[in-house]
Amino acid sequence: MGLEKILSVAGKPGLYKLITQTRTGFVAESLLDGKRVTVSLRSSVSVLSEIAIYTLEEEVPLREVFQKIQTKENGGKTAVGHKDEKIKLEEYFFEVLPNYDEDRVYVSDIKKIIQWYNILVDNNITDFTSEEKDKEAGSEEE
Repeated sequence: MGLEKILSVAGKPGLYKLITQTRTGFVAESLLDGKRVTVSLRSSVSVLSEIAIYTLEEEVPLREVFQKIQTKENGGKTAVGHKDEKIKLEEYFFEVLPNYDEDRVYVSDIKKIIQWYNILVDNNITDFTSEEKDKEAGSEEE
C-alpha cells in the first residue's frame, strides 16, 4: 500500500488508512490501534501523498523525505523520537534534508514527520515510491 490511502485527520492522533467512502465522508482505520472511525467531509484531512516539505529551492514531496529517512535508518525506525528536544530534532532533520527551509518548517512539522514515519514502519508500510513512477516503469517495460 502506498501513501495515497494514508490520511492524517486534524484533531485525531496518528495516521489512518482509508477504508471506504460514504455519502457524508469516509471510514478510516487507525494505524495505532486498528479502530475504525467515521470522518465527515467537514473535517480537515491530509493525504500523505499530497504533502510536501519546503526547502530553500523547491518543495520536496513527503514520500521523498520518508525515503531519505529510510535510507539513513536502513529501513528501521528513527534514531530520535518525536518527543525529543527541539535541537536534537532539528539536527536529525538537517541530516535527512540539509536544505530544508528553517523559517517555514517548524519543529512541530519535524515531530509529525518522525512520528508518521515510525507509525508507517510499525505497520510495514515502507514502500515510499510513487505510484506514478511505478506506472511509468511498467509502461516502459512493455
